[in-house]
Amino acid sequence: MSYFERLGPTSFRATEHVGGAWNEAEQHIAPALGLIAHVIECDRDARRDDDLVIGRLSYDILGTVPVGPVVTTVEVLRPGRTIELVEATLAYDGRAIVRARAWLMETRPTLGIAGTALQPIPSPEDCEPWDPTTLWPGGFIDSVEVRRVSTAPGRASFWVRTDIPLVEGEKVSDLAATAGLFDIANGMAVRADPRTVAFPNLDLTAHLFAEPRGEWVGFDTSVSFGTDGIGLTSTVLHDATGPIGTMSQILTVRPI
Repeated sequence: MSYFERLGPTSFRATEHVGGAWNEAEQHIAPALGLIAHVIECDRDARRDDDLVIGRLSYDILGTVPVGPVVTTVEVLRPGRTIELVEATLAYDGRAIVRARAWLMETRPTLGIAGTALQPIPSPEDCEPWDPTTLWPGGFIDSVEVRRVSTAPGRASFWVRTDIPLVEGEKVSDLAATAGLFDIANGMAVRADPRTVAFPNLDLTAHLFAEPRGEWVGFDTSVSFGTDGIGLTSTVLHDATGPIGTMSQILTVRPI
């Protein structure tokens, strides 16, 4: 069983594994964000053969979506030989749910000057297993394995992996599979009990200076709440080699 099954050239059906954490009848948006990355890469590969890579993924989440069929579209906004800007939309029953923009970029050798000041987190082997279903319901949360070090409310380092394929029977890149886990960050380093405070994110933007590799995705995450109902989840993303980029999510904070 996968997170999505392809129904046609642009349509997919969500399975029970995408059940949401805020509402189990709605999709957890994480797998959908991975699906959008996958269809962007499929569109790229159908149009060109020079393997531009995704350097930025920026998603606006326009609403909730039931667990069911979705339709995707992709449009090139800024074509180019070495850089492209692409927009993709995921819709349910004619209503846009997520709009995403991705910068596709040409790669070139920069090994001699590569480096980062971002600090690595403990490896998965050095983090304790943690069962996220003790805090969150839903098919998606139940489908992942988490290793976590939580140091304070709203502050944690953790690793996530899943053995559920993103799309049934299709080859999916490590980047798309990783993008399908990005949105879990907001729920793994909670600042407040989600039974008393709702804090869903309205967007997600990831900047990547290296393509993710391997089955584990690492997160070094901080959650901040302001005094007027607005919050921010900030993350340094990792794979087994160390930091690979950053990610942010704006939150609407709503005491229940």
